[in-house]
Amino acid sequence: MYKSFLIKYGEIAIKGKNRYLFEEALVKQISYALEPVEGDFKVRRLQGRIYVDALGEYDYDEVVTALSRVFGIVGICPVVLVEDNGFDQLAKDVIGYMDQVYPDKNITFKVNARRARKNYPINSMELNAALGEKILEAFPEIQVDVHNPDVLLSVEIREKINIYSVEIKGAGGMPVGTNGRAMLLLSGGIDSPVAGYMIAKRGVAIDAVYFHAPPYTSERAKQKVIDLARIVSRYAGPIRLHIVNFTDIQLYIYEKCPHEELTIIMRRYMMKIAEYFAQKNQCLGLITGESIGQVASQTMQSLAATNAVCTMPVYRPLIGFDKKEIVDISEKIDAYETSILPYEDCCTIFVAKHPVTKPNINVIERSERKLEEKIDELMREALESAEVIEVAAEEE
Repeated sequence: MYKSFLIKYGEIAIKGKNRYLFEEALVKQISYALEPVEGDFKVRRLQGRIYVDALGEYDYDEVVTALSRVFGIVGICPVVLVEDNGFDQLAKDVIGYMDQVYPDKNITFKVNARRARKNYPINSMELNAALGEKILEAFPEIQVDVHNPDVLLSVEIREKINIYSVEIKGAGGMPVGTNGRAMLLLSGGIDSPVAGYMIAKRGVAIDAVYFHAPPYTSERAKQKVIDLARIVSRYAGPIRLHIVNFTDIQLYIYEKCPHEELTIIMRRYMMKIAEYFAQKNQCLGLITGESIGQVASQTMQSLAATNAVCTMPVYRPLIGFDKKEIVDISEKIDAYETSILPYEDCCTIFVAKHPVTKPNINVIERSERKLEEKIDELMREALESAEVIEVAAEEE
C-alpha cells in the first residue's frame, strides 16, 4: 500500500539560511543509496519535507535497508498520501489505513493531527477528536490511550494529506559531503572501516589509502580491503581507493632502522604518503582507526611521533573507544565478518617482538636519517605506481 516514504531529518532543521544546501546533499545521498535497489524512485523536496516516491513495483525491505544507511536521516516513515477532498473523505482514508495496517484491532491509539496548511477549516485539536471518533465508530474494539498508545497515528495537512503511523529509525548524523573530504588510512582490520563510518556520519566524504606489501600480503588481502571499502561506501558514498605498494619501503626500513622502532617509522611514512594523496585530492585531513593504548603504536607518545610528520589534521574518531565498542559498530555495519578474515596486512608482517611504546621523536628522526640515501626514490616509486580504483556500493 505504501507508494511513498516521508524522510525526517534532525540537525539539518536548525541550519537556517543554509538549510537548503544540506537538504540537497541529503537528496543526493538518498538517490545514491537507492541506486542498487531494484525499482524506480523519485526523491523530492517539498515544504520542508523530503519524500521518496516508488514509481512502480519495489521491495519494501530493500528500500528501508538502503534508506536506513543514509546519514542525515533520523526517521523513515512509510506514508500514504491522499488528496484533500474534504473531511468525510479523509475519515474514510484514515479508517481504510487503520484497517489495512492493523488487522488485529485489539490495540490502543492516539491521533496526532497537524495543520501545515493553515487554511484547512478544522484546527488540529478538532481534527484529533473528529478522526478519533470516526475510528472508534468503525472499530469498537480499538481503544484510545493518549499517554502510551500502541499506535500513534499522524495526519499532516499539507499539499497532500500525509497519513502514517510507523517511524523507522535512521542513521542520524549529517549528509555526506556537507563537511568536506578526508583521507582514510584503510587496513584490513576492524578499526579503520569503523573510523571511516564514524567520520562519514558527521558529513565528511571519504577517500582511502591502503598499503599493500606483496609478496608478504596476498591478493586476497587486497581484495578484503576493497570489500571493506565497499561496505563503508554503503554509508559514505563512492570511495576513491589508493592502493600503494609499500614492500620496498618496508624492507628498507627493516634493513636500516632499529627493529623496536619499525612500527613507528613505517607508520610515519604511511602518514606522509597518505597526506600526499590527501593534498592531491583536496582533502582537509587524515583519518585513522587508532584508539589510545590499544597497541604499542597507539600510546600517547606513539601518536605524537606519528603526528609529527603531518602538516594537516589527523582525525581519530575512535580515540576513546574500547575494543568492544568498536566491534559492536563493526558488526552493526556488517564489516566485522570481512575484517576478521585471516589475510595478513602489511603492518602485521613486520611487527617487532618488542616495539617501543614511548618513542622519543628526536631518536626516531635520528634513525630515519639512515634512510636518506634511498628513501626519497622509494617514496617516489610508491606514489607513481599507486593503483586508484573507484569503489561503490553494489546490490547485495
